[in-house]
Amino acid sequence: MSDTQTHIENRPPSVAALFLERVAATPDAEAYRYPVPPAAGEGPDDWKSLSWRQAADRVYAIAAGLIELGVRPEERVALASATRVEWILADFGIMCAGAATTTVYPQTNADESAFILADSGSRVLIAEDAAQLAKARERRAELPELKHVVVIDGAGADPLPEEGDWVLTLAELERRGAAHLEKNPDLIRERVGAITADRLATLIYTSGTTGRPKGVRLPHDNWSYMAKAIAATRLLGPDDVQYLWLPLAHVFGKVLTSGQVEIGHVTAVDGRVDKIIENLPVVRPTYMAAVPRIFEKVYNGVAAKARAGGAAKYRIFQWAAGVAREYAKVSQDNFRRTGTASVPFGLGAKHKAADALVYSKIREAFGGKLRACVSGSAALAPEIGYFFAGAGIHILEGYGLTESSAASFVNPGEAYRTGTVGKPLPGTEVRIADDGEILLRGPGIMEGYHGLPEKTAEVLESDGWFHTGDIGELSPDGYLRITDRKKDLIKTSGGKYIAPAEVEGQFKAVCPYVSNILVHGADRNFCTALIALDEPAILEWAKENGMEGKSYEDVVAAPATVELVQGYVTELNEGLQRWQTIKKFKLLPRDLDVEHGELTPSLKLKRPVVEREYKHLIDEMYAGTREA
Repeated sequence: MSDTQTHIENRPPSVAALFLERVAATPDAEAYRYPVPPAAGEGPDDWKSLSWRQAADRVYAIAAGLIELGVRPEERVALASATRVEWILADFGIMCAGAATTTVYPQTNADESAFILADSGSRVLIAEDAAQLAKARERRAELPELKHVVVIDGAGADPLPEEGDWVLTLAELERRGAAHLEKNPDLIRERVGAITADRLATLIYTSGTTGRPKGVRLPHDNWSYMAKAIAATRLLGPDDVQYLWLPLAHVFGKVLTSGQVEIGHVTAVDGRVDKIIENLPVVRPTYMAAVPRIFEKVYNGVAAKARAGGAAKYRIFQWAAGVAREYAKVSQDNFRRTGTASVPFGLGAKHKAADALVYSKIREAFGGKLRACVSGSAALAPEIGYFFAGAGIHILEGYGLTESSAASFVNPGEAYRTGTVGKPLPGTEVRIADDGEILLRGPGIMEGYHGLPEKTAEVLESDGWFHTGDIGELSPDGYLRITDRKKDLIKTSGGKYIAPAEVEGQFKAVCPYVSNILVHGADRNFCTALIALDEPAILEWAKENGMEGKSYEDVVAAPATVELVQGYVTELNEGLQRWQTIKKFKLLPRDLDVEHGELTPSLKLKRPVVEREYKHLIDEMYAGTREA
């Protein structure tokens, strides 16, 4: 048995136990950094730090406070908050109390929030602010099991006279917990010691495209395994600085907190997406996890800035982008064959010149210290991946689902291959079914869907194999390439199968103005596309093309804009099989977003929602054809 296998198999029963171990091992090391906005409301944030000991003081006070409120082992405590350091402290507090965290996205409306609270049987809700409290108040009559709401930011969230202690602040909970600990100093150690590997740790509700979301039951052993498996990849070490902005209600963000506890590195936490560009040079991370949309936006932003600098500057950018892609492809191919990422002298010389002109500025925008990014949640267009790889921003694609605790595959460090999601984590098994579906088995797989045994049986076989619903291919040496969602594959009326995500990804690499694209063509005799443009990029182009001051809606309706996008569609089609080509497209009057339910909170496209909302545009594109 290898050292890695031993390390993983000798894991403790819970991530709460791992937390206690980490605090004992490095109590004075820095654990978290978090921003404190200036009191006057203007100027840069002041970043504060917590050592592992300081974090533990708060975690144990939260845990004891919940116990004092009457929370028993495995009972659910819901967390409705954006990503912030208190989310992490509360989550560990819930687990150290022996309870289980129910995650709720802060964007979730009152109706769906009430469903999740009721379905999970949550006893306490830890709410970020007055807005999250208001949702619970609105539906309180439907939530008889919800005994308390704890508010992190208490501004404007005072309890009503008739509420008693139904509402209290996180500070009050911690004070009560600290007092409870003084009388029972061994309380947390006893609670954590009683947690078994099969005890429920987390209920994460999948954002379904139709119907109610399903609660995925993830026991403690899932997170304990994930912590050890992430450490075993050796992608991260104790000296790393991670920038964590992903939504912690999503499994991708949540798994990063487990890996950190095992490894002991610093995590800078700030979930404000609009602050990412501002924060990167301040945090100067060595490691960051993100979703493809972030890299697409950076790429589009760099391209738009170069274009705005004039024709000469844009030509330099296009040349440098081509060099980056060639350099990445050649070096990755050579590493695969020889174990050395060498390139021919001429290409190396061009790359050095392009680095001085373009790439170094991109790396500096990421803080200048970034060793690697992990990208997950959706496919990254390979051409964008190659661009960043050649520019020295190494994007390691990974793969997993809520049902597999997020991280099932990840690209291995230097040996990463753009366009694949890498190799399985130690301890995870994979096989490809006859129809191409990816099946997984291992310690990261969920226990099942909460209260839905028949739904669980549809995807989880009795021998532990989980049906992912994704289609993929395994290379002879174990690298996985995802081709599409099984349910998203398009079969045209001519009988040809098309993977829309593959075509969409290629278009994102070709067109620097695209934000979102949906390829349609199931049971039709040709493919069409709905395209939403990136507002800042297209308005900058509009300013240079006689449309300054016009709204986004007016710009996308302009014939010149349609002609611009048609050029990129034509370029895309040149690289596709005939049956994959986009014959017609429509530009959407606004971008797709989470608020309208068209994207999940992790920015994945909800195809049925978009196709339903823009059915009239799809019908227009097929009007007059035989099947319309």
